[in-house]
Amino acid sequence: MKLQTNIKLEPQQQDQIDYNSKILLLGSCFSEHIGSKFEYLKFQSTINPFGILFHPLAIENLVARAINKDHYTEDELIFHNEQWRCLDAHSKLNGVSADALLSNLNTALDQTNKELNESSHIIITLGTSWIYRHISSDKVVANCHKLPHKQFLKELLTVDQISESLEAIITLIRSVNPKVNFVFTVSPVRHLKDGFVDNTLSKSHLIAAIHQVIDARNQLYYFPSYEIVMDELRDYRFYNSDMIHPNELAIDYIWEKFKTVWLSQEALETSELVASLQTKKSHRPFNPNSEAHQKFLEKLKNEIDNLCERYPHISF
Repeated sequence: MKLQTNIKLEPQQQDQIDYNSKILLLGSCFSEHIGSKFEYLKFQSTINPFGILFHPLAIENLVARAINKDHYTEDELIFHNEQWRCLDAHSKLNGVSADALLSNLNTALDQTNKELNESSHIIITLGTSWIYRHISSDKVVANCHKLPHKQFLKELLTVDQISESLEAIITLIRSVNPKVNFVFTVSPVRHLKDGFVDNTLSKSHLIAAIHQVIDARNQLYYFPSYEIVMDELRDYRFYNSDMIHPNELAIDYIWEKFKTVWLSQEALETSELVASLQTKKSHRPFNPNSEAHQKFLEKLKNEIDNLCERYPHISF
């Protein structure tokens, strides 16, 4: 008896990720979930230097400013509720002073510039086609920072507008890093504040635009995160209590699917070793001073040293 529909996935035949790869993850909160898996397993990865970015125009803006080293100035900041904010970035970069925020923003821009130049793989997760335009500046924002709704207009990006933005992102990055691989995915997090129908419309625009772009270019790939949750995990036990965000079990499930497609065999084996070492490191003995535990620590140190000798970027 078959109780689940499964999306057929095959290992990627070229451009797979290994421990020499450098990975930059940009986009919605789902990028952070998958990025945390890369971090835990000690891959060379960077997650959202500007914080969570939900739509393609926000990612395009970050990429353009990073590549052009277009640093922020104080006139681009907003002071609200005793904090300095930037409409281009997530609230995690907010500062108690304008100087603190500018330092955060421009440090993140410089970091993004470095990663865009050096990354072998860029994973972009799009969350929504809905955008907000700041009325007074006529600027599309990445984050409204809980400013009054009357300051913004809500708009839906068309498939063509999203495609144009993705094309711009690809062209900009390849102008400095021609050999980089792109993996696009759509966040399975439903934006139900937009309404059920408008959320589906939004996701459909993203999916159509991504396929319109990747069908026309090389080294562009799509991973079906959204489809896995919608079709394979069709049960609310895979969601948090808000019934919107996939829970840890669902994230682990998608990661298992992702790594079978994108990680090389050597990387899979190494990641299992890293996971084992992480588990051993978290072990809490009943008697830390016992001879048995001291032998355990010595063996663990040797295993870590051997791994770090193979991959010098790894540290525990």
